[in-house]
Amino acid sequence: MLAALGGFVCRHARGVLVATAVFLAAAVGVVLRGGRLTAGEIDGLEAGMAEQRTEAVTGVSSMATAVAVFTFPEPASREASSAEIERALAPLRTDPRVRALSTPATAAPPIRERMIDARGTTGYALISFAGSFPDAVAAYPAVHASVVSDRAQLTWTGQVPFQHDLDAMLERDLIHAEAIALPIALLVLLLVFRSAVAAVLPVAVGGLAVLGGIACVLALSHVMRIASYTVNVASLIGLGVAIDYSLFTVSRYREELAAGHAPHEAIVRTMQTAGRVVAFSGLAVATGLFGLLVFRGSYLVSMGLGGAIVVALAVLFALTFLPALLVVLGPRIDRGRIPLRRLMPMRGRLLGRLNWVIDHPWRVLIPTALILIVMAVPAFHLRLATVDETVLPPTAEARRGQGMLEATFPDLARNRISVAIEFPSAPALTATRIGALYDLSRRIARIPGVVKVESLVDAPLPLDRAAYQRLLLAPPPQFADVIEAGKAELVRDRTLLLYVQTDLPPDSDGARAIVAAIRTDRTVADGALVVGGQTANDVDATEFILAYSPHAVAFVIIATLIILYVTFRSVVLPVKAVLLNMLSIGAAFGATVWVFQEGNLFVAHGRPLDPTVPILLFCILFGLSMDYHVLVLSRIREAYLQSHDNARAVAAGLARSAGLVTSAAAIMVTVFASFALARFVVIRSVGFGMALAVALDATLVRVLLVPSAMKLLGDWNWWAPRWLPHLRRARRATI
Repeated sequence: MLAALGGFVCRHARGVLVATAVFLAAAVGVVLRGGRLTAGEIDGLEAGMAEQRTEAVTGVSSMATAVAVFTFPEPASREASSAEIERALAPLRTDPRVRALSTPATAAPPIRERMIDARGTTGYALISFAGSFPDAVAAYPAVHASVVSDRAQLTWTGQVPFQHDLDAMLERDLIHAEAIALPIALLVLLLVFRSAVAAVLPVAVGGLAVLGGIACVLALSHVMRIASYTVNVASLIGLGVAIDYSLFTVSRYREELAAGHAPHEAIVRTMQTAGRVVAFSGLAVATGLFGLLVFRGSYLVSMGLGGAIVVALAVLFALTFLPALLVVLGPRIDRGRIPLRRLMPMRGRLLGRLNWVIDHPWRVLIPTALILIVMAVPAFHLRLATVDETVLPPTAEARRGQGMLEATFPDLARNRISVAIEFPSAPALTATRIGALYDLSRRIARIPGVVKVESLVDAPLPLDRAAYQRLLLAPPPQFADVIEAGKAELVRDRTLLLYVQTDLPPDSDGARAIVAAIRTDRTVADGALVVGGQTANDVDATEFILAYSPHAVAFVIIATLIILYVTFRSVVLPVKAVLLNMLSIGAAFGATVWVFQEGNLFVAHGRPLDPTVPILLFCILFGLSMDYHVLVLSRIREAYLQSHDNARAVAAGLARSAGLVTSAAAIMVTVFASFALARFVVIRSVGFGMALAVALDATLVRVLLVPSAMKLLGDWNWWAPRWLPHLRRARRATI
């Protein structure tokens, strides 16, 4: 089939190039239009249910609410500061993009007194956006620009400003990473090919695949939820695999030309050999990414889909657009010769080193495996938490605004755990239910770490259970307005709200213990409670990831075993490849935890990893590692079929594939390491983990573990039980 595709491209090369140009123009248009990216969300979590019930009571979404902090240069009266805040926000009163405003002049009496500090130098207002969270993020820049004050400095914070600043940082990180990766990848390709034309082609294909992948992700964001950093992850994956696949193709094509074949024949032969490996590699990487589809109802599904799309484009362009360019170029592929030394060591020297490894397999296998196992140990101390303002640089507006709130309005800035209580019938306030709410509030207040409980039964006055029942059901005239304002904020129909404040960080064990303690008894009279807030969301997201991860891991491993069996017709080789994969991935993940969670090397302050990182690293790296295994094992299998001498075949196959595999790994490490320089910790940790895993695969695993393990297994490497379905001998395909 690939030979037929090669023939088709040869006959219609210019048509393929025109079609690619049309696709490129469309992709540019989609990218310029932009997308509707959102935060990482997971459906069905208890914290999400609590957020929905809270929104039903308050009429606004905390996710779609921003805080505008007003800082005055000189102390002023509360009335003057309030008037200036009201004047600055006046344009938003009639803005259809704003659902509600809460200012020091319009908030409920218990709240408005706390919205300006005692000196009148700092105040804040709450701006709730209309529509969904992506709508709020899209509207934020214009709304932000419309609020202007001559007397105060404005600083915005909250989830919407945080997402806006995060998107801006991700865009800068993407441009910065590609500006580093592409020139260095080009340099590596110049060292490999020693020809300017040959070196430029893989970079061009990589850029095309990434642009197309980003365009597809942005287009999908208009019809499904796409997390904002999906674009960066797709770019990271696409750039690495597209350049590698093009490297395989161009390298084989030049070999065929050097062997005396005509350009068209060289294309067909390249497609039969390198094209087959490219197709398999793309299938392996996509299979790993498809493991993310197991996480139904979460943003991981869109990340897996986006990653698979960019990998598919990388394969497509490597098998169509690139061969079409090669047809047009013909022998001119070697133009621009550069007098550089070869990047790879001489095959004879490498063969000698491999022979030593093969002659001493136990002395190599055991210490090398122990090194990787020790590197993996920190992974057992993994902690997960979603990102917050602290991942932004100190200069980011959302982070500065959060710091101002922490310094001036600690009650607002504290970690708040929300509790939503739903009863089977309305009204929510009856004597029995008020008494149960009183008991719940006092139980929560006794939990270690709780600073304050905010509810209808937590007034500043020391009242007992019966007094609250009387006060809320038949309020005295002098307190009626205040009580009704409190009810408007905390109760509606059959739902009651309660808030818990703690000084413990949202990702701390203490804060998680508070959530767990509240959830130990969910019964409130005849109703039940659910718990929300950032800490609860972290707990629920972690449990969700851990619950589905075994299914994703099993899917990826089983699919990979099947693909490898079909490719090599051996049961032992696939199992060995999976075990070696687990060693290198485990080591890379352990190192990632040690650096980013425990705060070592270039990370000054560690923090728990984002729930995305572990499973994303596994799914991507498992497919990428198969890439190198297939390249190496294809060469080894070819040598074994010729000599039926396992030791000689291992040494010869590794030596023959060394140059290409090392070049491909160097490019992968370069691309991934450039993303490890990003400011956003999720992209940094993923880029670091992937760069390290590929480096370990190309060195310790390929040079030491593979030959020593295959020597010890001997002819068992090629064993398969007779009861397995007989497979027609496939054509030999190496690169």
